[in-house]
Amino acid sequence: MIQAPREIVTPRPKMSLTIPKGMAPVEFFNSPNNLKNLAEENGLFRTPENLLMYRKLIGHSIEFDTSVILDTSKRILDPLGRPVRRDQMSRQQKKVWNKITRILFEYMQESYPDPAEHLILCGEASLDATWPLNKPGVPSIRMIHNHFMVFPMADLKQAKLADPNDPNLTDSGHHSLFLRHLSGIYHDFLEILDLQILLPISSEESSLKLTGYPQGLPCWEVKGGIEKLKDQYFWYEYEQVLLGFLDFYRTFFSLVSTGDSKVPTNANFPQQVIDVLLDSSKFQRIARDLREQVIQDPQFANEIRWRPAYKQLLYRDDRGRLIVTISQNSVGNAITELLGIVVKREEDEAAYAAAEPALITRLLEARERLINAKLGEAIAAPLWPKGEFVPRS
Repeated sequence: MIQAPREIVTPRPKMSLTIPKGMAPVEFFNSPNNLKNLAEENGLFRTPENLLMYRKLIGHSIEFDTSVILDTSKRILDPLGRPVRRDQMSRQQKKVWNKITRILFEYMQESYPDPAEHLILCGEASLDATWPLNKPGVPSIRMIHNHFMVFPMADLKQAKLADPNDPNLTDSGHHSLFLRHLSGIYHDFLEILDLQILLPISSEESSLKLTGYPQGLPCWEVKGGIEKLKDQYFWYEYEQVLLGFLDFYRTFFSLVSTGDSKVPTNANFPQQVIDVLLDSSKFQRIARDLREQVIQDPQFANEIRWRPAYKQLLYRDDRGRLIVTISQNSVGNAITELLGIVVKREEDEAAYAAAEPALITRLLEARERLINAKLGEAIAAPLWPKGEFVPRS
């Protein structure tokens, strides 16, 4: 078996939305109106905190694929004023967010117990939170989301090998920046975190045998496994990983932007920023090189996300261990690509229709656990009006 990233083809249905005349598709899909449609047509569950669980119509997997988003579109009209990271959520929102994550991950673990048969993961991310303002179709949704999915390993093994230089696998070129040039410094900086449940694990040991990913990212094993997701201290440590990442990102891109070496305002670990990052000649040199590239290359400059955008994954490895990792989130890059999986979505109504009843049944089963936990209320979408799948007429 060749160890390499895979490109998997996932069927999708034809989009039924009507895009207003004179409006580009990317503009409509990023509009509040699309979010309203998403809830009405594909919504599964909503909490009083406005955490919305929905079916990913154009998703990554037809085995199991759902997302939870903090839908603040009606309460906060300014897209730039909406929470896009867990550190911007209220205490109550985070408490329920963590419970939903645990319950859905437990469902995936129980439904797919064998790591040799299925890859299970969830990826928390800022949803287009810092899309470059000069990029066409600036997203207006801008909310934190968590994406839960399952891939049959047989499908991944049979999938064709992906191009290792695929822009999605390389974060539009930024992936190599963090991993080839800054990987050692990145690891050193995050090692200062005082973690008790999350145990640092080498990149080689944490990577999937099939793809060899994630490559070079700092990873942590969850000591105690899935039971630790019930421990509030696990979620405290999970957030510490994000806060460390934010300090690293802000320090680096501030240096690229201004050329000035300074500790970011409200840094979480200011002394470590000075000792590990700003005192590193390599860190300074790479920032200067990138600064020059931004000045000289307008196309590359247009891809930069100057504000922190992240992807934080919780996945089960080949040995059944739960692993946490975190990376930047660049334009055109998706959750699965951190694990070496490129998803190519192709319109195929027949193939999707064949898989849809079982897919939705599993989503409704998972939703039932949230209902039983009394976290919110079910949504009666057209295809599941009374909690059961109803085929399109």
